[in-house]
Amino acid sequence: MASESASAPESVHVPILSPPDPVTQLYTELEAKIREYRPKEDLSLLEKAYHFASRYHEGQMRHSGEPYMVHPIMVAHILADMRMDLVAMVTGLLHDVVEDTSVTVDQVRKEFGDEVTRCVDGVTKLTKLDVFSAEDRQAESFRKMLLAMVEDIRVIMVKLADRMHNMRTLGYLSPERRERIARETLEIYAPIAHRLGMGKVRGELEDMAFQHLEPEANDEILQAIESRRHSSEEFLNEIRQTVEAELRREGIPARIDGRIKRPYSVFQKLRRQKITVDQVYDLMALRIITDSVKNCYAALGVIHNKWRPIPGRIKDFIAIPRPNLYQSLHTSVVGPHGQTFEVQIRTEEMHRIAEEGIAAHWKYKEGRKGPAADDQRIAWLRHLVEWQRDMQDPAEFMSTLKVDLYPEEVYTFTPRGKVIVLPAGATPIDFAYAIHSDVGHTCVGAKVNARIVPLRSSLRNGDIVEIMTQPGHEPSKDWLAFVKTSRARNKIKHVINLTERAKAIDIGQKYLEKEARRLGV
Repeated sequence: MASESASAPESVHVPILSPPDPVTQLYTELEAKIREYRPKEDLSLLEKAYHFASRYHEGQMRHSGEPYMVHPIMVAHILADMRMDLVAMVTGLLHDVVEDTSVTVDQVRKEFGDEVTRCVDGVTKLTKLDVFSAEDRQAESFRKMLLAMVEDIRVIMVKLADRMHNMRTLGYLSPERRERIARETLEIYAPIAHRLGMGKVRGELEDMAFQHLEPEANDEILQAIESRRHSSEEFLNEIRQTVEAELRREGIPARIDGRIKRPYSVFQKLRRQKITVDQVYDLMALRIITDSVKNCYAALGVIHNKWRPIPGRIKDFIAIPRPNLYQSLHTSVVGPHGQTFEVQIRTEEMHRIAEEGIAAHWKYKEGRKGPAADDQRIAWLRHLVEWQRDMQDPAEFMSTLKVDLYPEEVYTFTPRGKVIVLPAGATPIDFAYAIHSDVGHTCVGAKVNARIVPLRSSLRNGDIVEIMTQPGHEPSKDWLAFVKTSRARNKIKHVINLTERAKAIDIGQKYLEKEARRLGV
């Protein structure tokens, strides 16, 4: 019989591994994400920025209760999702160190060089802007923002990534701060993303801001979408299969995505058409992505042969791209069961640009600093900077900026077929100045679609505009009451100021001559 006092087997010590620190884990995932599209990139500068920011943000916490470093790392993650370059992601990691710690700009320059410092300093200045302050300070804030964006577009890319992550965690702030930040996002940052062609970023910013600014409307739309989701998905699957079969029959290669429209997009439609969500029948959209422009038009023909197109809803943004270089064919048709739906047709390249905008260019710009000088997406920024330097009135600056920042465009044509894109409500005078300042100055009349119209008439999509000029004619001060574009307004004011100055000099000279004669001098 074995003794009960026999010794127990020797215990083996098994170390308990604690889960990785969430901040370290996030940074490790960031490096892995970058390696996917920059496999040969030296990430030593990124690692240095990570340790530098971690040291100075140590002990700081977010309103969510997370360590503060989660935020800059997530900003860098968003920039990596955009496939931005290393400088942008280093800036993302460092973007709050000057604002929220004891670090100075000179320290950043010493550790990371001039290029990173310019971007960090630019983002810091944007962070300090108060876009909802008194009008004069608000105008000055925007002036600084425009200048920072033109100097290096990566500044606004980092700021957009910063805003995206802040919006994702907005629920931890007070209602007052939530509303202010959400409104700023909807009125400033989402339109900037739109002007830079970044459809994906714009959509997320709009939906998140809408959720906080109009919670009841947002919930109503989400409920309507959810209540129709099953039937909508069944309908989209039916449509997709039909379209795939039709395109295959015609030998058109394509991939087809079905989607339900975004809440804020639906809300805009309700407001624009003054209808309720129950009256929206085209919550669904189909996107056809094919291999060539030729096949885009061929696919449009297939769709229109299969279902009846809705008049006035066909838009060709391939032949006439939007100012942010967005290209696609849009149509709305009456599908099976009398249900309407929207179709977008584009190439893979058009789709990439529509989703990523200016960020798409960074994938192909190794070794180059900043965007190309002729990049059309930031031409509007340079234009804004040119005229804002001369504009003194803050109220006028802000009202004009909003026309340029939130444009609803009309596409007009010269008699020779050149496209002139103008904001909604633009007049023949705006058209004339868009051609050339001399054409604007000497404009005495206009024909729209071969008919003479008043100079204050609003132009519409597809109008063919002919400007009648008279040498020696000068712009009228009355034009300022109805022109819409900053270019026209600025050019008119410049000439009027020169004319009034010349008149004042002439009057003063005549007065002096009269006094001299009276005094016998």
